[in-house]
Amino acid sequence: MSGPRVGLFVTCLVDLFRPTVGFAAVKLLEEAGCTAEVPQAQTCCGQPAWNTGDRKTTQAVAKGVIAAFEGYDYVVAPSGSCAGMLRVHYPELFVADESWKARAEALAAKSWELVGFLVDVLKLERVAADYAGIVTYHDSCSGLRELGVKAQPRALLAGIGGLHLRELADAEVCCGFGGTFCVKYPDISDRMVSNKTKSIVDTGADTLLAGDMGCLMNMAGKLQREGAAVRVRHVAEVLAGMADRPAIGEARDGGEGA
Repeated sequence: MSGPRVGLFVTCLVDLFRPTVGFAAVKLLEEAGCTAEVPQAQTCCGQPAWNTGDRKTTQAVAKGVIAAFEGYDYVVAPSGSCAGMLRVHYPELFVADESWKARAEALAAKSWELVGFLVDVLKLERVAADYAGIVTYHDSCSGLRELGVKAQPRALLAGIGGLHLRELADAEVCCGFGGTFCVKYPDISDRMVSNKTKSIVDTGADTLLAGDMGCLMNMAGKLQREGAAVRVRHVAEVLAGMADRPAIGEARDGGEGA
């Protein structure tokens, strides 16, 4: 009997800046017994428009995403913020439209963040990967607060040979990215990411992991500007045994580095 048919929601930042994360997600899903597919009709989830209050544009985008993914058993995204948009906010978009509300709620019920899906739905306990190094982990806001993703990545990382996890003092504190927040409030955002990078360096870890590209790019950029010797990777890359590529911030060769 074949496993569930999963539609991978790639996300804009993965598609444009770090496609390796998408390949890692497919590898993890397929090794866990799923049939992973990437619908060509997918677009942005609409979160930027949602965050700026443009409900009309968000609804138009959401309708396209729903139509592209509603035929799958599950929808999985390597991003807590995008998965949170699908799972939490799509139903809120269509409270006055019963037909689309029902379709949005159906999609929301089967939408998951990647690592949460692997652990909570597929009951995965170990992955076939090794990583020699000391890592620390940042809990991205949307994944943590909207989807309850915290213990799941740590559970899988604990089984990786050679990997040692040192917890951040402020692992649950926002890195300052916050989508459009960093554009609207750049001074506050910069102070927040400065506090975060200090905590990262203080752990003595050589690698920073997280589950959202927005957070990772924000912290990688700051660490690079500060000259910190910390590699930055999406957690899926390490879990999939695909951490041999340049770290985020180290290369800009056609999308393999951000």
